[in-house]
Amino acid sequence: MAIISKLEAKEILDSRGNPTVQASCRLQDGTIEIASVPSGVSTGKYEAFELRDNDMNRYRGKGVERAVGNINGEISEFLVGKELDQNTLDEALINLDGTKNKQRLGANAILAVSLAFARASAKEKGIPLFKYLANIYFKNENERMYKIPQPVFNTIEGGKHSDSGLSFQEFLLVPQEFENIKIKLEVIKKIFISLKDLLVKDGYEVNLGDEGGFSPKLSSDEKVLEYFNMAISSAGYNADQVKIGLDVAATTFFKDGLYLIKENKLNTREMIEMYKKLCEQYKIISIEDGLNEEDFAGFAEMNKALGQMINIVGDDITVTNIDLIKNAINNKSINTLLIKPNQIGTLSETMQAIRLAKENNIKTFISHRGGETEDTFVADLAVAVGADFIKAGGPTKPERIVKYHRLIEIEELIK
Repeated sequence: MAIISKLEAKEILDSRGNPTVQASCRLQDGTIEIASVPSGVSTGKYEAFELRDNDMNRYRGKGVERAVGNINGEISEFLVGKELDQNTLDEALINLDGTKNKQRLGANAILAVSLAFARASAKEKGIPLFKYLANIYFKNENERMYKIPQPVFNTIEGGKHSDSGLSFQEFLLVPQEFENIKIKLEVIKKIFISLKDLLVKDGYEVNLGDEGGFSPKLSSDEKVLEYFNMAISSAGYNADQVKIGLDVAATTFFKDGLYLIKENKLNTREMIEMYKKLCEQYKIISIEDGLNEEDFAGFAEMNKALGQMINIVGDDITVTNIDLIKNAINNKSINTLLIKPNQIGTLSETMQAIRLAKENNIKTFISHRGGETEDTFVADLAVAVGADFIKAGGPTKPERIVKYHRLIEIEELIK
């Protein structure tokens, strides 16, 4: 248990230049720690509510002074002086808000406090954050086994993350057959350089998207996969060492019951057939949000067709929400769950979602967001809960790289 003596917050800018919330938590013994929260670009319909000011004179309505004010005012007044642990803090925040989706105080305000308290509590106990988080997550000390998750790197971006014109949102590379996270980062950087050389040679621009991947205006989504194979080979690796993942974000191009990909209009069955052919031709091991966010039955068909071979990842369909995850499990819609703490709004609820997935043999995949900060919380979280995968963007932007650097630091600590 810990006693909060002071809570403060301020508005900072995320990696896309939009405001977000940073909270500072001081405990009674003088320990101070901060946490900042990211913001999604392609967001699921049922995500927890991100409170914005809607004042068009500031940041086109995206300011977060209201959320900051809620921390500095009502939340601080309610929590300061109380003796709390992580669960009672998060429960208090949920009850104080009093709405189903955290829309009164804002999930961005609530999460900033939840994470800052966790950091301060870890520091007060004199232990690394990942160990503090593992102590909360695992009830039995013997169950704790720190594991570095497999990193999945965003390498080419489409959809809402760039102006490339590509339908799929993220094309990811997965360097699997390598000893540690440090080497995997070196491998992916080498492939990035090879890919850039190939794209430039063929006359494509190599601007970066939101998450640090390239955003060339290629003729089709499949063309990206062809370039991936060439870049992997050119860098001196093979398709068994470096696999491919997709974040399709299919809801973003779903309209009137059909998926609009360039000039094509595909139904659910045709989308699944397309994925099947791509998986047969390329070393794809993961497809995230391959169908519309409300199509649990379609996801189940896709999982039945491809789930024995690849990861069928739920993000927009589950949004780290217990009820939606249960629905996905009952319908056998996914075999892998994406976890984003800001989709639900507290650390405790995030851990509940992870626990539910693991209890049902669903793999876990910790993720950053499109609008990020240099906060590395997700790296510690992924190690603490024994997540299978993590994605934090391409190795090109500081707010992405720091998360991989944190994994390298943790790897050194747990050797």
